Amino acid sequence: MYRILVSDPISEEGLQKLIESPEVELDIRPGLDRETLISIIGQYDALLVRSQTKVTADIIAAGKKLKAIGRAGVGVDNIDVEAATRHGVVVVNAPDGNTISTAEHTFAMLMALARHIPQACASIKSGKWDRKSFVGVELRGKTLGIVGLGRIGTEVAKRAMAFGMRVLAYDPFLTRERADQLGVETASVDELCARADFITVHTPLTKETRHLIGPAQFAKMKPGVRVLNCARGGIIDEKALLEALERGIVAGAALDVFEEEPPKDNPLLALDQVIATPHLGASTVEAQINVAIDVGEEILNILQGRPFKNAVNLPSLPADVLRAVQPYLTLGEKLGQLVSQLTEGRLSGIEIVYGGNVSEREVSPITRTILKGILAYHHGDEVNYVNAPFVAEELGIKVVETKAGKHRVFNDWIGVTLTTESGTHSGAGTLFNGLGPRIVQIDGYSVDVPPEGKFLITRHIDQPGIIGHVGTILGGAGVNIAAMQVGRREIGGQAVMVLAVDKPVDADILAKIERVPGILEVRDVQL
Repeated sequence: MYRILVSDPISEEGLQKLIESPEVELDIRPGLDRETLISIIGQYDALLVRSQTKVTADIIAAGKKLKAIGRAGVGVDNIDVEAATRHGVVVVNAPDGNTISTAEHTFAMLMALARHIPQACASIKSGKWDRKSFVGVELRGKTLGIVGLGRIGTEVAKRAMAFGMRVLAYDPFLTRERADQLGVETASVDELCARADFITVHTPLTKETRHLIGPAQFAKMKPGVRVLNCARGGIIDEKALLEALERGIVAGAALDVFEEEPPKDNPLLALDQVIATPHLGASTVEAQINVAIDVGEEILNILQGRPFKNAVNLPSLPADVLRAVQPYLTLGEKLGQLVSQLTEGRLSGIEIVYGGNVSEREVSPITRTILKGILAYHHGDEVNYVNAPFVAEELGIKVVETKAGKHRVFNDWIGVTLTTESGTHSGAGTLFNGLGPRIVQIDGYSVDVPPEGKFLITRHIDQPGIIGHVGTILGGAGVNIAAMQVGRREIGGQAVMVLAVDKPVDADILAKIERVPGILEVRDVQL
């Protein structure tokens, strides 16, 4: 018998398969406090939660029998995934269960925005019969700009085309071949903002996507555009949106999410042309049932030793294989994150090279971590260690894996190169005895950097004054430099500088550094 604890309210209809299984003893005990959960978790083989239960490291440590933790939903912020990985506990989520629910909510908001439905409803309920104030616009023939064409964005695109809309799409992993299959046109964010009549965002919230739609993008929009956010608060700069609405550039906005939730005294909610809902994207009966079904099936698969697909941390591996490749897994994912943050433009190819001792091992788990590091940077929780190869294939990204045998310098070597329409970027790493994973090459320049923390990476002309000038700018902004590495091939040629900094560097400081004579490029990288 497998004992499974459900510590949050989860649809019993969705849990039916677990309830009916003769191999499962299911305890449904929502609302447990932390101390109680720690005292009883040692009895259970698996734990199912939503967002209320905080699955901390001490809870995981107390779960001596735990093999799996399931999140009935997408985000796993309430689970200490690193601690679960250290204890060999698989964490699974349900990234597909609310896809249709969120896509349909987005389209409901789109139609309500086009036809002023909430405002007209409020007007008629107040006793008025005012038809002139609520003249709307048709969707047919209009252009919808979709920022982020993952699962949800793709479903929104299908619905838009059914209504006769043209679809422009931006996604860093959207190839032209994939776009042709979906019937959408690719565009940059700025081009999309300039051409679209409606704009909707469907990306995770990362440092790259925070305020992705900001003052510069609103300035490019044509008057009368309508903007939607049913993804994550913060992707659209709310202050810039407010100004664009007040200036008449944006005719209306539909918001299901906010930078602060619940929104307190948010001036956007005082505007008649703004419609809003309280983060309802996944709030349907079907979605709640679906995520419970999905995560329940995954938990059962893990406990019964069958294949599973939605692991948020490392996939299940035989103990001997895991021990052999464990040191390389962190290095691989960090390399993926690094090159992803160095790269611009649509990704078309990924090349992974293994050299030295690692080339003699089973490298498929390492490849998965590299792909997860690359793809999850823009697609968030939709990508995990199990499905990363399939996501790459679905997106039309060619992945080439090569074992190069003995390396001329290092005992172990992992190199990752990304190819986009703008060119290539690469990173390479190794394992040093006593020091662990190190990044030893960026775009062909030799460095020695631990793959953890916040970094500024510049490409510049190797000339006197560059390092001092950049240091002065950071010092003036109160940003401390913890370490520095410079790689170059020849005196006076191009070079790479890696600065480890103690806190994130804002866009204004990056812009100042970009203006330093001799600086060719600067990137803010977090690993």
